[in-house]
Amino acid sequence: MPRISAFCGIVIYMYFGEPQHNVPHFHALCNGRKVAIAIENGAVLAGSLPPGKMKLLRTWAKIHRGELRRAWKMLQYHKKYRRIKPLR
Repeated sequence: MPRISAFCGIVIYMYFGEPQHNVPHFHALCNGRKVAIAIENGAVLAGSLPPGKMKLLRTWAKIHRGELRRAWKMLQYHKKYRRIKPLR
């Protein structure tokens, strides 16, 4: 699972695979907890993070939505992607 970004103890990953692999989303891991988030609307698809970390994650995702879309598209077709800047 390629690492897309990391900040504040949160590591962001995306699976790569078939173009039909679920809705466009990313995975976040923090202190042993995992969450899957839809790129377009920020909906939680599975899992959870502590509320403060979730707020940071959603802020980051909103800022970088376009880059997340591009990374999703590139990874689904096994192409090179760019890491996304962390939240500062």
